[in-house]
Amino acid sequence: MNRLLEKKEEEYPVSQDRLYYRIGEVSRITGIKPHVLRYWESEFKVIKPHKGGSLQRLYRKKDLDLIFKIKRLLYEEGFTISGAKKKIRDLERAEHNRVRLRLVEKRTNGKERERELLIAIREELKGIRRLLE
Repeated sequence: MNRLLEKKEEEYPVSQDRLYYRIGEVSRITGIKPHVLRYWESEFKVIKPHKGGSLQRLYRKKDLDLIFKIKRLLYEEGFTISGAKKKIRDLERAEHNRVRLRLVEKRTNGKERERELLIAIREELKGIRRLLE
């Protein structure tokens, strides 16, 4: 299965220069049919293609990255739709907390820095506890 995914990615590379991709291009790049992409868009609110005046869906690079993550979770790791939603949400929270920690480290010095770091760690632990409940 992994070789098939790699083949698709090699055939249709994602260009760093392009800002948007149409749904047909995203379908060819990811190997996901357009109707499935539209369904995922309704289920996973994090996939937000731009719909300009022409009403065509225009996906960005970050949307493609999310689609690849969702595809991996559903097809390779065996998650259900609701399980994949939860996993994506948890990954976003973790990334948000990492960004917050970096900001705390840059803004503070000495004891204030330690205090902010401890607060951020406490919030992270609360999030982990909520996951385990």
